[in-house]
Amino acid sequence: MIELSEMIRELRREFTAALSESHGEPVRFELGPVEVEASVTVSKEAGGDAKLRFLVVETGTAAKLAHAETQRITFTLQPRLADTGESVLITGDDAVGER
Repeated sequence: MIELSEMIRELRREFTAALSESHGEPVRFELGPVEVEASVTVSKEAGGDAKLRFLVVETGTAAKLAHAETQRITFTLQPRLADTGESVLITGDDAVGER
């Protein structure tokens, strides 16, 4: 299992890699809303610094965690460039008529 935050960080890395590898390509894609669905289990650690963790259940693990509380969550991410707030283009060269 991995933490939900780690899954989102890895998703961000993958989009960043796709963006950097696309320079010079003739076809461009606008990255629209990203819908993510995951099965998670909630873990609460006891102690002075108790925290709640959302752990993503990997494929094939759900049966092993049948006794634990697992929930399916769905959320939508709207990717934006950090410096401008613009939509992300998995880019190549500009094309006429492209928005």
